[in-house]
Amino acid sequence: MIAVRRARPTDAAGIGLVHVASWRSTYAGVLPEPVLTGLSAPRQAGYYDRVIRGGGVVHVAVASGSDAVPEGEASVVGFVTARRQRGHATEGEIETLYVLDDFRERGLGRHLLRTAAAHLAARGCTSLLMWVLSDNPARWFYARMGARHAKDGTVGVGGIAVPQAAYRWTSIEPLLD
Repeated sequence: MIAVRRARPTDAAGIGLVHVASWRSTYAGVLPEPVLTGLSAPRQAGYYDRVIRGGGVVHVAVASGSDAVPEGEASVVGFVTARRQRGHATEGEIETLYVLDDFRERGLGRHLLRTAAAHLAARGCTSLLMWVLSDNPARWFYARMGARHAKDGTVGVGGIAVPQAAYRWTSIEPLLD
């Protein structure tokens, strides 16, 4: 059983684990190995704890009773963070969207993205933007969800400039169906 809900401070440790595991599996061969091995789940958990406690938009996918999660326990297996884009009152931004490898191809990414979009739409956002690393193998997912490539840029990761691409939904409405 998997449920998607608003994150609580008690989810921060699980979110930190998902963040690190997702980066290590998704960006192996894309980012320098020292960047990936230097990731810290407790440090990420601290960051997400501050975001959650500060009222940031964080939703989690929580699994219970599956082969990967022992019976009677619940575990964060994916999450999404979103916010109103700075300087754009009606444009939302998906900051992060990660799902553990064992839980991909089950519709969780779609569910998390739509949950974040609905949250932002309820706060007046009419469009949505998301930056992803250009070599992210999951880029196809955003295009399949209706986003269009909007522009290219770079982001500093581990002291190096890494190419990134922005995907944009000019209307948030299709994500709300």
